[in-house]
Amino acid sequence: MHKLTTITFISLILIITACQPQKEPAALVVENYLGAIVNKDADKISVLSCAEWVDSAMLDLDAFQGVEARLDGLQCAVTGTEDSLTLVKCQGAILATYNNEEQKFDLETRTYLLSQFNGDWLVCGTR
Repeated sequence: MHKLTTITFISLILIITACQPQKEPAALVVENYLGAIVNKDADKISVLSCAEWVDSAMLDLDAFQGVEARLDGLQCAVTGTEDSLTLVKCQGAILATYNNEEQKFDLETRTYLLSQFNGDWLVCGTR
């Protein structure tokens, strides 16, 4: 009986997981990129950025040095393409706390521009 219950439980988990919509890889890259910014992970930002965007990405990272930062309600999705770029918009915010004062940076104000290099999606700019 216990074995049957375990098999039923595992089957239900697999069914539920299979029914959930899968995020597009480009959107996941932007979510990882934003996570690297709030976690102050320069190495990860470098890996997720185009060579021509790395310096600008590091400026984004520098903006959150000296503050506690976290993501709130992050959800990104591909919204279209333009020339060879894939466009990704996000919802949510970066919440930054400094001296017990919290500031909110809405993520909806930027569109992330991504390109694919050797099969990997990279952030190549924003607008």
